[in-house]
Amino acid sequence: MEPVNLNGRKFVMVSSTASVVDRDSPTEFLYWEADGVVWGSYSGDTVTHGRFVGTRDGDQVAIAYAHALKAGGTAAGQSSSRVETGDDGLLRLVEEFSFDGDDTLHVSVCAEVAD
Repeated sequence: MEPVNLNGRKFVMVSSTASVVDRDSPTEFLYWEADGVVWGSYSGDTVTHGRFVGTRDGDQVAIAYAHALKAGGTAAGQSSSRVETGDDGLLRLVEEFSFDGDDTLHVSVCAEVAD
């Protein structure tokens, strides 16, 4: 069975071990996918502007990311996400990520936003 394409899908962060998620203004991610390449943008919560690019193999997505912080400065790192499909048919991304220069492994969950 072919994996569900991420192209044009929007996700919001619902949990993260790296920070408290602002439920009123969570980070929003917009994904694009073609020929095994995944890319997109994100903003919200602590991030003013972010970009990512990577690859997908089955239900695994590996990306590198960089973003500008509302508090000033930037952050960058790598992540590996598992794509899951919920009972409602919407996707979830369960992500393990780390920031450049820090070996701490964090976990976040992003949920697809229905149209």
